[in-house]
Amino acid sequence: MIADPRFARLEESLRALGGCLVAYSGGVDSTFLLAVARRALGDRAVAATVRTFFLERGEVDDAARRAAAIGARHEIVDLDLATAPEVLANPPDRCYLCKREVFTALRRRADALGLAVLVDATHADDGLERRPGVRALRELGVVSPLAAAGFGKGDIRALTAALGIEGADRPSSPCLATRVPYGTPITRERLGRISGAEQQLRALGFAGIRVRDYGDLARIELQPADLERAAAGPQRQRIVEPLRELGYRYVTLDLAGYRSGSMDEALTSAERTPPAL
Repeated sequence: MIADPRFARLEESLRALGGCLVAYSGGVDSTFLLAVARRALGDRAVAATVRTFFLERGEVDDAARRAAAIGARHEIVDLDLATAPEVLANPPDRCYLCKREVFTALRRRADALGLAVLVDATHADDGLERRPGVRALRELGVVSPLAAAGFGKGDIRALTAALGIEGADRPSSPCLATRVPYGTPITRERLGRISGAEQQLRALGFAGIRVRDYGDLARIELQPADLERAAAGPQRQRIVEPLRELGYRYVTLDLAGYRSGSMDEALTSAERTPPAL
């Protein structure tokens, strides 16, 4: 039994939809939303993951496995972002342009399945950060039940654990394009190199990491507690050598450590203003 009264209201709001397609990344937030939607709507709650080359290797397979554990039907929608040059140009509003492509594809899939409502896992804390993609959701009529119920990230993690859903402490994993400076074109090869570099760091035992790609320079963000270990002599070489093999001439360690959305630090204050949820 979940004591939080917002949870009952969330279930009721989902039940009132009669059916929905859940935009499903397989992350903590969308997994929680899918689980609650499944409780409220049964087979009328369907998950859909959009597969693009912006995703980390294996993410779609992981999403399929987590949806199956919940008992939900899972759809994969392939989207070729190579046909969206405005997205690949990587302007400051790239996330808006990309979300517009992704959720338009999801809207078509929802219509094909006879599901009138498309929902996503935007939550209350997203209003505290710069998320241009929210604009696309509003334009396309996407419903965000978690934000409407007032659930933040901490609430979602706690309720995920309370419901016995695997991965409540799983770190966030935004798309690989977030590692590329605005104005630098996004290519499949660049994102593949970023993915390979982050896999090398995870293999060394680091978690909650980002490799920001500046052409021949990699700027590594680690959790602050890991900075000293990463800078130690033998470990430093274990980091540098494989990243050089991937094509980075310079490998740097950001002493400020990991922080979400660090690429936004190059934007003006007006450009960083979060959109209204």
